[in-house]
Amino acid sequence: MGSNTVHLIVVDAHPGARPVPAASHKSVLRLMRYLEADGSISEAGVTAIVEAISAAMEVARREGIEELLPMATSALREATNGEAVLAEIEASTGVALRVLSGADEGRLTFLAIRRWYGWSSGNILLFDIGGGSLEIAAGSDEYPEVAVSLPLGAGRTTVQFFPDDPPTPEQMLVLRAHSRAVMRADALPLFETLPPFQHVVGSSKTIRSLARLAGSTRPNPGGGEPTVTLRRADLKDWIPRLGQLPADARQALPGITPDRTFQIVAGAVVLHSVMKLYDVEELEVSPWALREGILLRYLDGLG
Repeated sequence: MGSNTVHLIVVDAHPGARPVPAASHKSVLRLMRYLEADGSISEAGVTAIVEAISAAMEVARREGIEELLPMATSALREATNGEAVLAEIEASTGVALRVLSGADEGRLTFLAIRRWYGWSSGNILLFDIGGGSLEIAAGSDEYPEVAVSLPLGAGRTTVQFFPDDPPTPEQMLVLRAHSRAVMRADALPLFETLPPFQHVVGSSKTIRSLARLAGSTRPNPGGGEPTVTLRRADLKDWIPRLGQLPADARQALPGITPDRTFQIVAGAVVLHSVMKLYDVEELEVSPWALREGILLRYLDGLG
């Protein structure tokens, strides 16, 4: 359960196997729109969560799952009534969600990235933009040496900074300044003593959507999946064009799915800000992210 969607993925997997989805079910929630002024999730939001998880569990039962790994990220982690919402979810659906910390999100996503790119990728810098938070992590091992979570997710910043649709140029400038200030204060100093990065990776649906819009693809010489990259300059060119379109018109653009159209502009502004602050000219886009990291850690425990 993320800030934007409740997503069930059913995987037929065992230790040493690639976790390939066999079935999936997604409900778009956009939980940030259900946040009250005191930071709590509204009654309507709780109802939407319960309905989405109930629908996912119907699919899970039909698929005959043997084990459920129910996780939740920043929306519940930071809600002032999060404990009460968790209790209501369990009472209504029987699902006891485990709420991941921001550091856990960064660590598990980094594990998926390391497994995807392998040891030869060296020291990795990772950016992951969810609906509620931005994770930045770096290191040369399976788990990062540094992992930080910032309240700069695409959905959260849309609700906070873009009251208009489309956002005004001034609103976009305010978000850019805010995101850079948060990164400089709470993230950048933690990475200053790390060695140079050999590989910069972006993960999450927001970044994949932006890469389909503004990135490029080149064949894999080994015959595997093609390599997708996103250049900061190309992303910068697209931001004002995205910002001029209302949310319902962005769906006509390549890669902008209906569940991302509402928050893609804020995600683009935050991504460009973090790339500029860390002096990243180009990043590679990973097909794996948090969910794969959760599965991989679980499968490691079975080995």
